[in-house]
Amino acid sequence: MRRLWLLFAQAVTVCIAVLFVVTTLRPDWLGVKSQLRSPNGAVGLLLSTDSNASQAPGSYAGAVSVAAPAVVNIHTTKRATVSRLPLPPDPLLRKFFEQMPGFNQTQQTTSLGSGVVVSAKGHVLTNLHVIEGADEIVVALTDGRQAVAKVLGVDADSDLAVLQVEMSQLPVLGFASLDPPKIGDVVLAIGNPFGVGQTITMGIVSALGREGLGINTYENFIQTDAAINPGNSGGALVDTLGRLVGINTAIYSRSGGSLGIGFAIPAVAAQKVLSEIVTFGFVKRGWLGIEPQDMTADLARAFGLERVRGVIIAGIMRDGPGAKGGLKVGDIVQTIAGQPVNDTQRFMARIAANAPGETIELGIYRNGRTQTLTMTLGQRPVKPK
Repeated sequence: MRRLWLLFAQAVTVCIAVLFVVTTLRPDWLGVKSQLRSPNGAVGLLLSTDSNASQAPGSYAGAVSVAAPAVVNIHTTKRATVSRLPLPPDPLLRKFFEQMPGFNQTQQTTSLGSGVVVSAKGHVLTNLHVIEGADEIVVALTDGRQAVAKVLGVDADSDLAVLQVEMSQLPVLGFASLDPPKIGDVVLAIGNPFGVGQTITMGIVSALGREGLGINTYENFIQTDAAINPGNSGGALVDTLGRLVGINTAIYSRSGGSLGIGFAIPAVAAQKVLSEIVTFGFVKRGWLGIEPQDMTADLARAFGLERVRGVIIAGIMRDGPGAKGGLKVGDIVQTIAGQPVNDTQRFMARIAANAPGETIELGIYRNGRTQTLTMTLGQRPVKPK
């Protein structure tokens, strides 16, 4: 009896082993191919080579495939006339030598940057410092096509420029302005760092509303640790759905390379600049014609204030919107539209965020008393290109 049981156990073991081998290597013999195939095309522990398999877990290939075709390389050319020999200090001799044939020569320099196609009409957003002073601008798409671009308009206050290219079937990157990023969101930076070709880097949104960096007149940057390097300027910062959340514009670096502190102009601000440049050729911003000054502890004591609060009107343009609204030199602006004012940069940015012709209320402190002034904003003068 014991012998029969041993034979039975051995037979069962052999059958199980054979079944395992057949199931692993030739599942179709058993008619169970559909049951063993997982949704991503893998069979058992074997990796699928099916070209229609979905992207790997944690991959951002989908976002890249949406956004990357619309991120372009921008090649600029600048020409300058330089003398072949050092010029003498005497102005008359200098002018004489400059007019001599062959004394001067033309030098040509090129640089690289990035841009984003944001409309099917050929509008390309980039940074002003990418194309500033260029004699020729060439936009190159990832599909190999190239076109000479013209400058539709620039905004020096935000360091943005809008280019126009005449090309058909352009890939377009959509804005995420209605769904702004949050601190901690994963973002991808797409551009052409150091001219090596289109590159994608990943990071998170490290901070929002960064200002006081001295980069632009009006600052409200997205900070990210996604690697941004020279050549990335004007490129796209996108979310995991491939939507444009910002235009990469600057880095904090002691070496010239990425240290994990990069800054991008938010999509909502870039979209406004785009719309107004396309419509008017420039960006309309509110303006009071005043020169504000930050409040200090010593100034607060001199004015009899208990707290360091508000900004001082240090200068005012005659017949400007501020003067017409009743502002005077020495007034201390403490609130704007009921919200506290703490420094000149935020104060001026909040004024500029309003359209010319709109009215605002300023809460001021004058001669020991507080009062409210209502004034109509003018049009901020546009900086020359």
